[in-house]
Amino acid sequence: MAPTTRAAPEAPSPLPSPAGWFWRSTLGKKVVMAVTGLVMLGFLVTHMLSNLKVFLGPEDINGYARWLRGMGEPVLHSHWGLWMARVALLASVVLHAVCAYQLSRRDLRARPVRYASRRARTSYATRTMRWGGVILGLFLVWHILDLTTGHAHPGGFQELHPYQNIIDTFSTWYGNLVYITAVCALGLHVRHGFWSAAQTLGVGSVARERALRFLANALALALTAGFVAVPVGVMTGVVS
Repeated sequence: MAPTTRAAPEAPSPLPSPAGWFWRSTLGKKVVMAVTGLVMLGFLVTHMLSNLKVFLGPEDINGYARWLRGMGEPVLHSHWGLWMARVALLASVVLHAVCAYQLSRRDLRARPVRYASRRARTSYATRTMRWGGVILGLFLVWHILDLTTGHAHPGGFQELHPYQNIIDTFSTWYGNLVYITAVCALGLHVRHGFWSAAQTLGVGSVARERALRFLANALALALTAGFVAVPVGVMTGVVS
């Protein structure tokens, strides 16, 4: 009788690292979304305020554009500070989008059957977060090609002259339509995203619920109004 050979025991699979476990977990992805969302919110507030400089005249906003190129000097070389900010922002956008997509796929797998009752569904802003994210992503590409690189600019793009570039863009009907539509989607996104980030990071509570909802609505309204004010200013001739 031939001797039986005993199969070698399988080696135990290595435990994932804390960083790997955090990234794979649903909670980890929600935290990444919350933190990157807050980074982007900080950028949006700064960007809105800088856009409003257009109402102070060309010297003010054009001077701000020149300052951005030299941000961090003399510690940093020219343009380095700007590119560091761009890389950080791009990383935040990519991480935010990847986590949103992966969480959306998990949600669909966990609940393949649609809600039977319309009342069981969440708010309008929540239901449109996915489409809002797609709209904002497409808008971001157009916005960069229009007012940053100039490849999609309707007029003669002028480097370091955002005042005239803004007038060129918002003197077209499609520039106003695309921009205002995207800004409205942004307002809904910020309203829901700020509230979700507060819950994920443990800031929310029953006692703070009313204050957080008020702050989320106020932020969304302020950003929407601030961004829309620029094309409206060009259309009405206040900025010319």
